[in-house]
Amino acid sequence: MFRRLPPQGGTLREVSEVVNGVLNGKINSTGTITLATGNATSTTLFDERISPDSKIILLPKSASSFEDTSPYGEFANTNDQLSPSAGSTAVVAWNLTVTSSGTFLSDTSRINVLNAGKYFVEISLQLQNINNDAQYADIWFRVNGIDIINSARRFFMPARKSATEPSHVVGIASAYVELEANDYVEVAGSVSSVDVTLENFPADALIPRPSIPAAKAKIEYISPHAYSDVYATYQTYGQATISHFANLVDDKSYAYVVVG
Repeated sequence: MFRRLPPQGGTLREVSEVVNGVLNGKINSTGTITLATGNATSTTLFDERISPDSKIILLPKSASSFEDTSPYGEFANTNDQLSPSAGSTAVVAWNLTVTSSGTFLSDTSRINVLNAGKYFVEISLQLQNINNDAQYADIWFRVNGIDIINSARRFFMPARKSATEPSHVVGIASAYVELEANDYVEVAGSVSSVDVTLENFPADALIPRPSIPAAKAKIEYISPHAYSDVYATYQTYGQATISHFANLVDDKSYAYVVVG
């Protein structure tokens, strides 16, 4: 703590010391905040110098804060998936989280986000047709159960070559979506025949090659609602709410300066 002057003033020497200290950046309105964990998206900062009109500047301090990344996720389905009937709508199921930060799966089909912003979503589907005729699959995106306009794609599959050789098509689609905190994305589809399926292929040691999931999806946060992902969203006397990306990492610390 640097010298402070008493309310009634100080000697010329004391005043000179304080003023020179301020001119050299020696102020008391600084500190350190460590972000809350457990996928928290906000942390309360307590500091007696904060007021509703204060400006709070935050800078990375710990190694983990310098390595902070925006939310992302990669998910897969390692099981075959059938359509309930031709012409009906079904959603793609996911059973594997490959990697994630600030995103997670729920209710089998939902890819959830913990932070608001614009996201890029991309899917890859291993489509298979065992029918003697050409068939198709329509695929599109949903947000909170509502279809995204103009997000659908149609994938045609030729007739199978033989009873043991079905036709295969990899369906790839992507979309930019604006999401609020706790929104979710789903991949919906409809097929012209129940002979069109999502097919998973296990790893093959003879080739060799790794497994081929029936479906894969990735989601990436690409555009924040502010210039920084760590910022004050609410202030009152003596404390402020600091919003940030969903955090699971201990010791993610930031230095701060309170001005005004």
